[in-house]
Amino acid sequence: MARIFGPRAGRRNRNRVYSVLAVLVIFVIFAYIYGPFGNSDSESLESPTPMHADTNVRLSDEGRTPEINNNTTVESSTASVESRNEARPEPIRETSIPSREEVSTESIINPNTEVGALINEAKKLLNQTPGGIIEARDKFNKALRMSVSDREKADIKKQMSELADKWLFSKTVLPGDELCESYKVQTGEILDIIGKRNKVPYEILMEINKISRPESLQAGQSIKIVKGPFHAKVYRSAFTMDIYLQNTYVKSFPVGLGKAGSETPTGLWRIEPGGKLKKPIWTNPLDGRTYYPDDEDYPLGSRWIALEGIDGPAKGRTGFAIHGTKEPEQIGTAGSQGCIRMHNGSAILVYNMLFPALSTVEVID
Repeated sequence: MARIFGPRAGRRNRNRVYSVLAVLVIFVIFAYIYGPFGNSDSESLESPTPMHADTNVRLSDEGRTPEINNNTTVESSTASVESRNEARPEPIRETSIPSREEVSTESIINPNTEVGALINEAKKLLNQTPGGIIEARDKFNKALRMSVSDREKADIKKQMSELADKWLFSKTVLPGDELCESYKVQTGEILDIIGKRNKVPYEILMEINKISRPESLQAGQSIKIVKGPFHAKVYRSAFTMDIYLQNTYVKSFPVGLGKAGSETPTGLWRIEPGGKLKKPIWTNPLDGRTYYPDDEDYPLGSRWIALEGIDGPAKGRTGFAIHGTKEPEQIGTAGSQGCIRMHNGSAILVYNMLFPALSTVEVID
């Protein structure tokens, strides 16, 4: 067949080229939308739903109740988390809580600088004039109330216990001491009245002033008085009793406490009015046996200081006491029926210091 040449044939060729180009354009558009160049996730064509910043949980419009987005694939969730993690700094890891031993060791290695300064100042004062004893005592006492290591606490208490023999358990009144002072006995005064006025038992005034009998006190005589009251703090875990004059530490004593099932109750106690006795007749509540002071197996030692609970687990409880013992080997152990046992000599000294209704005994773990 003969070919046609000329303008008409040219127009036909151009139409074919345009048709092919049109097909190619349409193919490219479909490939871009639905093919490998596009996003196959149909949700990408819709406006995105707000997401919580750190989870794949959608917040519904009604009440902002969380709803799980089931359309989100595991792969896309993981990818989004990984992309966010790349933009975030590495989180701080929590460390385990240090043990009591670790805390104690750390406080020794890195001591409180203020505590250390107070201890050093106090020790320097001990080498100075007698007036330095009171200032040293007060600095030690201030350090004791701060955060200190077990080693520092033991050192402070040792120093203060030795100082108490000078400022408290002697006839000397040291300069600057606000807890002790010299007093001139007035006509008609008796030692018991002077003691009550200062919130201390007359027995401690007798011991400090080396008075053999309270009746021997004479008008015009100068004596040393102590401004009370004394208080006690008992640590069950350490089997220890600390004695304070007001808020100033004085001395520590080992004690025995209640056995399992009859534990010495924690809380705050006070000395029961009329509850201080010397070798009282006592009936054992377990077997009903009554003991008399002259019995060879009398169990209460030399003194009985009755307690009444006023706060915490101790509140409202009675029948407990601080007393001596005929079994000194029980001190430092849990072997009593709940009472606080002491060596007989220690029980006498504590008896002489604690004042009924005013002195408190705090029992803590």
